[in-house]
Amino acid sequence: MNLLAELKRRNVIRMAGLYLVAAWLVVQVAGTLLPMFDAPAWIARAIVVALAIGFVPALVFAWIFELTPAGLRRDADVTPEDSITPRTARRMDRAIIVVLLAALGYFAFDKFVSAPHREAVIAPPATVVEAPANAPPAAVQVKSVAVLPLSIEGGDRDEQYFSDGLADNLITALSQFPGLKVISRNSAFQFRDTHEDSAAIGRKLGVAHLLEGSVRRLGDSVRIHATLVLAADGSTVWSQRYDRAYTDLFRLQDEIAAAVASALKAKLLEPAAAAVQDDRPPSGDLAAYNAYLQGAFEANTASPEAYARAMAFFRVAIQRDPRYAQAWAALANAKALNAALFLHGDATRAGVVEAREAIDRALALAPDSAFARAVDAGVMMNGEFRYADAERAAQRSVELAPTAYGYYTIGLARFAFGDVDEADHLFRQALELDPLSAQTWFWLSINLAGQGRLDEARAAIERNLELRPGNAPGTAQRVLVQVLAGQSTDAYAAALAMPAGNWRDIAVAMAAQHGADAAEAERTLAALIASAADGSAYQIAEVYAHRGEPAQVFAWLERAWAQRDPGLRRLRGDPFIARYRDDPRFAAISRTIGVLGPGSAAPAAQP
Repeated sequence: MNLLAELKRRNVIRMAGLYLVAAWLVVQVAGTLLPMFDAPAWIARAIVVALAIGFVPALVFAWIFELTPAGLRRDADVTPEDSITPRTARRMDRAIIVVLLAALGYFAFDKFVSAPHREAVIAPPATVVEAPANAPPAAVQVKSVAVLPLSIEGGDRDEQYFSDGLADNLITALSQFPGLKVISRNSAFQFRDTHEDSAAIGRKLGVAHLLEGSVRRLGDSVRIHATLVLAADGSTVWSQRYDRAYTDLFRLQDEIAAAVASALKAKLLEPAAAAVQDDRPPSGDLAAYNAYLQGAFEANTASPEAYARAMAFFRVAIQRDPRYAQAWAALANAKALNAALFLHGDATRAGVVEAREAIDRALALAPDSAFARAVDAGVMMNGEFRYADAERAAQRSVELAPTAYGYYTIGLARFAFGDVDEADHLFRQALELDPLSAQTWFWLSINLAGQGRLDEARAAIERNLELRPGNAPGTAQRVLVQVLAGQSTDAYAAALAMPAGNWRDIAVAMAAQHGADAAEAERTLAALIASAADGSAYQIAEVYAHRGEPAQVFAWLERAWAQRDPGLRRLRGDPFIARYRDDPRFAAISRTIGVLGPGSAAPAAQP
């Protein structure tokens, strides 16, 4: 007996064709409909597995049984005169054609109707979203995404460091896809536990897509549910649930990032184009990674106690894997920020030295780490007054992985050199990736004020205060803008309304100098001088510049340098001290602090 002929006679081959075409159609339709109902990913997998398992039984069934006018009978029991296999074959041929036409119709509809419609909804080419107040205007890119903080299934806040770490990792991974705009953590995480809808979040962040989801650790397993949604209407673009062993965490992170990029039609960088950036230990030690995540979570709180806890966690990570460059860099960053924000005098200098030792170790282990290069730039800028070196380090960081922090740091360096136009451009680049960065809006206002663009400076500092209501540096900057605009009475009233503290003293002293009460002007300046030990030397120089007393200006600038006052970075773009740019002492102090050299420029004259 010819086997092929017998397979044809019993319609087994036709059954195989009909089954495969019908199965393909079922899988495609399920893939379209299930995400609309946020169905768990296992349902789609179960359908595929069930269809695959059913293929062989279907063929066996076709081989054993035959459909006759009397119903299903075993083929061996059907006589030739009772057999209707030719008629069944014609019916199956027609069924195959019908199902095949349905499959082709679905394919054509999805490719030429649904897909273009989805693309048009995702990003109309010329659509401009409503930007935040005073934000630089920008069109929403099709390939743009914000990774929102992952919620914690079960509500266990002790696991928040873990969920935040996974979201951070996704931000880093997605940032390495060319042409894909990824919003920084600082802005995206401001929508934790938000009640705002996706359209509002998309408008505020300037993105077309949001990646949201949940995470839960159950013993040695991890459950992650990730969903990519279209910000404009909240519709699901891609959704998947993962249940994996905790030991498979790193592979799972890569898988999610690749799936999201595929949904956005982004392509990975070629291996030779740039070094891969991630926050994982080279040894793959999950305990070291867990300690790093806990440290990063604490460091984001930015308090002396939190920095102490963060540094302890980073040291645990380093003890478990001494070659963990990311942990070394994070330790350096925590030390540098703690020294700059909360220490004074010798303690500050000691903290900077320790930060330098840690970042040098990180760079020795991973010279192509964008994060380490950015931290290196921060240490140089904030503690070592190495602005040119800081700019080079920040530029290298951006080459390795364009980030808001990298652009912001280069902007600070250019501002320190007096290159206010380039600083303006860089601050705005940073805001494209981190539109809710209060710090960047603060420095953009300072830069604009130094150029005499007071309306823009006022708008920028108002944005800072919207994002961080009542913050003292921002409130003081608003007072200074009012002073520059000649609104001394309003400025003085606003300064007096500030809470007690060093920034209030600075604002009050500056606003009082051109008021009608000369005695009050002297009293407020004396009060500010009395607090100079707390680091106000540079601001006292500004007050004397506002008063027009150059000898005192340069005396206090020298004192600011002796104290390593970070305010000195404002020198070459300072609208109050700008009147003395032609004084030889101005060039001398600029050279002393390292901001006079190639690429530096004097600020524009002020009226």
